[in-house]
Amino acid sequence: MRAIDLLNGRLKLRHLVLVVAIADQGSVLRAAEHLRLAQPAVTRSLREVEHILGVELFTRGPRGVTPTMFGDAFVEHARAVLAELRRAGERITGLADGEVGTVTIGTLLAGSNVLLPRAIAALKRDRPGITVIVQEATFDAQVPRLLDGEIDLILGRLNPIGDLRGLRQVTLYGEPIRLVARHGHPARARAGLSLADLLDYPWVLPLEQTALRAELEQVFRAGGLEPPGDLVECTSVLTVRTLVRDTDMIAALPQLVAETDGDIAPLPVPLETVRRQVGVTLPAHRAPTPSARLMLDHLRREATKIAAA
Repeated sequence: MRAIDLLNGRLKLRHLVLVVAIADQGSVLRAAEHLRLAQPAVTRSLREVEHILGVELFTRGPRGVTPTMFGDAFVEHARAVLAELRRAGERITGLADGEVGTVTIGTLLAGSNVLLPRAIAALKRDRPGITVIVQEATFDAQVPRLLDGEIDLILGRLNPIGDLRGLRQVTLYGEPIRLVARHGHPARARAGLSLADLLDYPWVLPLEQTALRAELEQVFRAGGLEPPGDLVECTSVLTVRTLVRDTDMIAALPQLVAETDGDIAPLPVPLETVRRQVGVTLPAHRAPTPSARLMLDHLRREATKIAAA
């Protein structure tokens, strides 16, 4: 027997529905009633399927129809195809409703320790079927992946986007950057502590190409000082906190990061000119997925609570 090509467009989805209905109902008449079709239309469609397959699918008897061995085989596959299509419909509906899906978030330092965990927890309470992926990197490293659609949004201190086309930003709340050190740091014993005094100690700073690093260096130069020479460059918040906690290093951290770690605390040296806005960076010309839109809603709600606290 020649190979049968069922993907050439002759076999229709209605043929599968009809054959399964006939097998379930045990008669062409009852299948027609079940599908709310005229019996001649069902009979004609069954003949079409049998002609396409080149075999008889049912034997006719006085009490209805019985599947042949070809009919049993074809009905089994038809059921599987229809079940997969139903599941596909349910999945698409779930994705559209935000019941299931994936949201990928690129994070910077600010917002990663309080805002983001709270928003994720709230999202997972509402939509446990959504998978949340969090990836940490510098802003410059994340922008190409955002534009390519590999990540849905970047959360953190809002960096200037300048000539970067295709981006938009949404401010969520303001959070100062604070200079921090461990409890018991020798600098805390110095009266009238100034930025110049802190240059006597090692520092851990963001990478050189980051906006925060540039702003911090401007703070030093505005005070007639050279930036620290004894330093470590690091973007990992866990490493920064550990270095500050276990050594005499000074770091610049978002206020909520500094205040939620019992081993470190802000120093009384303000950074007035360093920008404070925390928010999300999004693609300007691509609508958020349903999952990303729900994540944004929770970020906004949790940010409002933080700002009001």
